[in-house]
Amino acid sequence: MNSALDLGIHNLQAAYAAGTLTCRQVIKEVLARIAAAGDDKVWISRAPDADLLAQAEALDGRRSEIERLPLYGVPFAAKDNIDVVGMTTTAACPGFAYEAEASAEVIKRLTDAGAIVVGKTNLDQFATGLVGVRSPYGVPRNPFDPSYIPGGSSSGSAVAVSSGLVSFALGTDTAGSGRVPAGFNNIVGLKPTPGLLSNKGTVPACASLDCVSVFALSCADADTILGVATQPKPTPAIGKTFRFGILRQHDAEFFGDAAYAALYAQSIERLKTLGGTAVEFDYAPFRDAAQLLYSGPWVAERTAAVGAFLESADEKAGVWPVTREIILGGREYSAVDVFEGQYELAELKARADAEMQGLDFLALPTTGTIYRVADLEREPVLYNSQLGRYTNFVNFFDLSALSLPAGFRPDSLPFGVTLIGRPHSERALLAFGARWQRATALPLGKTSSKLPPVEADPLVVEDRVSIAVVGAHMSGLPLNRQLTELGGRLEYAGHTATAYRFYALPGGPPHRPGMIRVSDGGGAIELEVWSLPADKVGAFVRQIPAPLGLGTVALADGSAVQGFLCESYATTDARDITALGGWRAYLKTLT
Repeated sequence: MNSALDLGIHNLQAAYAAGTLTCRQVIKEVLARIAAAGDDKVWISRAPDADLLAQAEALDGRRSEIERLPLYGVPFAAKDNIDVVGMTTTAACPGFAYEAEASAEVIKRLTDAGAIVVGKTNLDQFATGLVGVRSPYGVPRNPFDPSYIPGGSSSGSAVAVSSGLVSFALGTDTAGSGRVPAGFNNIVGLKPTPGLLSNKGTVPACASLDCVSVFALSCADADTILGVATQPKPTPAIGKTFRFGILRQHDAEFFGDAAYAALYAQSIERLKTLGGTAVEFDYAPFRDAAQLLYSGPWVAERTAAVGAFLESADEKAGVWPVTREIILGGREYSAVDVFEGQYELAELKARADAEMQGLDFLALPTTGTIYRVADLEREPVLYNSQLGRYTNFVNFFDLSALSLPAGFRPDSLPFGVTLIGRPHSERALLAFGARWQRATALPLGKTSSKLPPVEADPLVVEDRVSIAVVGAHMSGLPLNRQLTELGGRLEYAGHTATAYRFYALPGGPPHRPGMIRVSDGGGAIELEVWSLPADKVGAFVRQIPAPLGLGTVALADGSAVQGFLCESYATTDARDITALGGWRAYLKTLT
């Protein structure tokens, strides 16, 4: 075996199935890579080499079970605030350490599926930080430049994947700890909807906001892990055309990093080439919610988690000074502050929901810049706070998020863009993320691994109904919001078959057309085909007033969809505008 071994999950599975690779060979290669990496500060503890080889040999003896073990022989790492039976959990604090009597629920699901835990990874102590330098176990080495931070708090997990030491890793994410390290290490970082993955067996940071997160080289691999760790809920897919939110110029803060600003602009253009329409949105409610996390009463929840330990810990416990200061700062907040914070958050969430209406996702920089390790020694709190500008609000709003590699600065440091979607849109984001990775063709971490075959990419199966619109429901017209507010998605524009008469109905605003099918003398009428989730069609139909309704509309290509038709009696006093070919052409005659 040699360093060219591709540890991508799907690539391993293919080699195992073909009989060209054994689990023992994979583990021996992993151990060789770890040895070659030297003192990279990635690991707090590792399973003994002999135990790992014994697990591999046991799996080799179960080769006949490959088809029912989706993670057969896949090596992975776990952030050291997640329990693994028989191993020590430290949360990066030696004085806090305890031996786990049982594995966390998410670990058990992965190992039951054939995955092998290689070890426990370094982190910002008690998962408090986005920098990856707040640990008595050292700073995990950023594989792109060791003078720069690896990102935190899930620093060791991200570096382990980016460096090709394991196939995937688990982290946790309260304020961005599953996304910031992904951005700084050129890998995929999936932060599921809060509560989707079990937190049982994890050391809490803010228990009401914590999420177990996933680091992988590809979206296809992350999707496989998600499917093993939980049962994702059905979700609408992101279509060939979509709408995505972007920062307005005065909201986009890059802290003087012109290269990151340029890479964000390039990411927006890339999304447009993939079929997207960029929509500026008001970032204020998201920004204000982000500030609540470390400048509001939620700090007290961190105090509730480990404050008693920190207050009693002596110098030998290895408590990081900045971590102690932040967590014990929660003592300053009162019960009144907590309730007032909840009221403010509810108001901000309502405003944020309104801003996301009609958008498939927000596209934000994962961070506005990256800092050197030396920078954090000088400004440990300010720079950490700046890294959370585009991440801290996400769990407050119960959203899902996916950090994707999005290019490199001229000095070869990675930049990441994060797609933020509605609750339980993980699989839709991953499916789109796979399209993104194929379009960008960037390296996978700091490895020579390749994307898995296209047939391995996530596929979202959804139940949607196509509806042809010919008037005020078309894009940019007054009633289009009735579609977008129900999750409507523009699929394509086209024309009807040459079998329809088209009329401008009296009344309004909004002014509306009526279309009827005729046996002869008809024309082709411009239309847009939108789709709605099947369970939203009833709500849409209830908003359609007589004489309009839905019926079967024949299209120019010979197919047919449901669409707007009009009862013929209503056209008696209406203007026949068939010759104009469509509603937009008619509206131009009114100006």
